[in-house]
Amino acid sequence: MHHDLLHYPHSSRRTITCGRRGMIATSQTLAAQVGLDILKQGGNAIDAAIATAATLTVVEPTSNGIGGDAFALIWTKSHLYGLNASGPSPQAMTMEAIRSRGHQEIPLHGWLPVTVPGAPAAWAALSRRFGRLPFKQLLIPAIDIARDGFAVTPTVQQLWQAAASRYRKDKGGLFRPWFDTFCPAGSPPDVGALWRSKGHAHTLQAIADSDARDFYEGDLAARMEQHALDQGGLLRRSDLASFQPEWVDPIHVNYRGYDIWELPPNGSGMIALMALNILKELEPAKDAAARLHQRIEATKLAYADGLHYLTEPGNMRVSPEQLLSPEYARARSHQIGTRAILPAPGQPAQGGTVYLATADEEGNMVSFIQSNFHGFGSGIVVPGTGISLQNRGSGFSLNPGHVNCLQPGKRPYHTIIPGFITHQGHAVGPFGMMGGYMQPQGHVQLITGMLDDGLNPQAVLDAPRWKWTSARHVEVEAGFPPQLLESLQQQGHKVTINADSLTFGRGQIILRDTTHGTLLAGTEPRADGTAAAW
Repeated sequence: MHHDLLHYPHSSRRTITCGRRGMIATSQTLAAQVGLDILKQGGNAIDAAIATAATLTVVEPTSNGIGGDAFALIWTKSHLYGLNASGPSPQAMTMEAIRSRGHQEIPLHGWLPVTVPGAPAAWAALSRRFGRLPFKQLLIPAIDIARDGFAVTPTVQQLWQAAASRYRKDKGGLFRPWFDTFCPAGSPPDVGALWRSKGHAHTLQAIADSDARDFYEGDLAARMEQHALDQGGLLRRSDLASFQPEWVDPIHVNYRGYDIWELPPNGSGMIALMALNILKELEPAKDAAARLHQRIEATKLAYADGLHYLTEPGNMRVSPEQLLSPEYARARSHQIGTRAILPAPGQPAQGGTVYLATADEEGNMVSFIQSNFHGFGSGIVVPGTGISLQNRGSGFSLNPGHVNCLQPGKRPYHTIIPGFITHQGHAVGPFGMMGGYMQPQGHVQLITGMLDDGLNPQAVLDAPRWKWTSARHVEVEAGFPPQLLESLQQQGHKVTINADSLTFGRGQIILRDTTHGTLLAGTEPRADGTAAAW
């Protein structure tokens, strides 16, 4: 049954946040306040997104950093734009270089999985093309917070503690700069403790003063290269200097009358679109258990294709258009019955992340996501800079026959994806979810929850989540309805309860009510954030 996104028949444990002139929804309260302040200073939603993103590298370093990647969907002047600011592998990052160091696969931590960071370039590119306020002004709040400190929040502290436990296993001193930066007292800061980093402040100031050029061509680039040389890393100044974010055309499918938008590969937003495309071909089941089964099965099939086919567009063996064709979705939907299946790739016809959403009174809206991948990323911190480098290179395969095989200068398959909804050519709003491989299936749960189940933005974020992990294995979080869990088991799903709610993603949603000229938002209960309204 079709439900209008702007009708709210279902209540939630928390109320929807409503505003008129602007809205910032993110996982950390201080960052949301920074974005709102930028709007009040005369900035637009793009300015607010940049300021919020820069602040999140300081107040939520457990999930993103200055050395991470970013993607964005931007609605402005009745058009949706896409920005891919994911960096490629260094030119010295070859299969031979990895294997010669004794590895049969790319490790998760250390220098070897480090790829070129794209986030600072994303901020500058967004500001140049769509911003209103001076770029330098947008980074002032993040610089001030890094210099003066912020009170650590509970979810961030929990993730900080987990990272420290992981990096303590290092015997070679590779992660010593991480401890110097993030555990200056010898252990992670407690909840409520002040944490500050002059290195972060100086780096953000250099990025602000140079329109991010210093990060890619100047002193910061030189310091990254020297640290890599000192520790056997592969990143060089030439890799940084040659990087440019890519403006791309977003892709979409129509679901229940709404256009759902994602960025094209190398991101994994295609997986969410493929799952929704398959679900469109099915007669929606009448009871909740059967609907849930359909959604899990469609997601499994989409993941099987995504992990098999998605990589850099120039390396893909099939096109996004082929994977999203109605004919292929119909063929995949025929594989869904009443029992859990073992998913396999089909044959189409040949031919640690933070998420934030912003909106302003002029109609501009931004769906923005940035990440270091696993928590703090590689564990590599450039001494004195606060630059925590990502480990996206661990997503490459060392199998030469795999579409996502490692090549120098190639961008890896990417898990971080911003989403956007439009209706008959008009913006409805940004949505998204952090959480690695949870993200595409989180998008499916948010969209089907709102459009099929009639949940409002807050209720759909509050709802207990499921996560397909492999084969017939599905995890559900604590509080998942027992009768649904039992029904899944009867249909052949191997279901386990995972008590760690942080593994089920953390999302934000902002929707525009054109009838009343207002903004409505939901914010994630599994994080420390808020939807700040003006």
